[in-house]
Amino acid sequence: MLAAQLSAKDLRISIPKRSHPTPVQKYNQAGVKALNKQKVDEAKKNFYKAYLLDPNDPFTLNNLGYIAELEGELDRAQRFYELAGINSTDALVERSTTKEFEGKPVSEVAGKVDGGPMDVNRLNVQAIVLLQKDRAIEAESVLQRALKLDPQNPFTLNNLGYSREKQGELESALVYYQQAARTNSDEIVIVATNENRNWRGQKIREVANRNSDKVSRAMRGEESLEAKVARLNLRGVSALNRNDRKSARNYFQDANKLDPSNAFTLNNMGYLAELDGDRESANYYYGKAQEANGANTRVGVATRRDAEGKQLQRVADSSELAVDSRIQIDLQNKRRSATKENPSLKRRDNTVVPEPTPPAQTNPPRQPPPQ
Repeated sequence: MLAAQLSAKDLRISIPKRSHPTPVQKYNQAGVKALNKQKVDEAKKNFYKAYLLDPNDPFTLNNLGYIAELEGELDRAQRFYELAGINSTDALVERSTTKEFEGKPVSEVAGKVDGGPMDVNRLNVQAIVLLQKDRAIEAESVLQRALKLDPQNPFTLNNLGYSREKQGELESALVYYQQAARTNSDEIVIVATNENRNWRGQKIREVANRNSDKVSRAMRGEESLEAKVARLNLRGVSALNRNDRKSARNYFQDANKLDPSNAFTLNNMGYLAELDGDRESANYYYGKAQEANGANTRVGVATRRDAEGKQLQRVADSSELAVDSRIQIDLQNKRRSATKENPSLKRRDNTVVPEPTPPAQTNPPRQPPPQ
């Protein structure tokens, strides 16, 4: 659904200085031309052909790092950039789409455009990777850094809208989508989440406009009951991830009023009760969640990473078992402490009532008569 910026003026692909291009250089040049035409797959093929001829060429390594970055493979991109720096020796950049790199060693420019358009692009790609993993809050933090570098970047604004939408915050999502649309940018979507890969190749302003229309319809109440409940649960989970338990409780309660049998809501209320230390209530909600509607649906966003992707019924069942286990442990501890201490009578203010003193004997007991 999301896009990272790519345009000819922002490319950092560099061409080495030689009078007669070698086969490796020809493949790199062909790759640069393909990227200028937004043909990422064709560029990738050319760069890998160059790599097969010379796996140590610093320019090829830098270019492959850029391709990996576009595909969201940030760790792989970083490895290519490091290799480009190690293998660069004294190779200088003769021509580059980033003018400030010309005449500099490739080791200084590999993967580096600090504070510039490509830095914004890198942050957007990083955010997209996080959003694909349903880590919207972390993605939003990354995108806010990108926004400081370029407040009018349409891709950053659109991605921020999506990150807010993923958290159920439609009002602020709409603001970001509208800002992205108002840039009237004709730049093309290159990097997108797997869920919406069909958006690639489309203009970012058109993507943002559609997002804006969709959110506006939802805010007008045109979304289904199921969608409303799901959004309230999203907002609750996001609030818990921000340690805002009060807001989370309100969202889960509102969701429960709309659909008392929703499995996700019941499971979330059980988790909240568990956080509150109310294990009996947590056990009750987890039990209800196992029998409720949607219990076989897989968990998307969750406060516990180990729960994501699993069937809700299994998550609720394991949570119930964990709570049961803790209850039993508490009971056993209480029994042990009770056996170690003598029971005592207590007043209402919790002070101990002293044991009564036995009456004094006035007459000594008679001795048996001598035999």
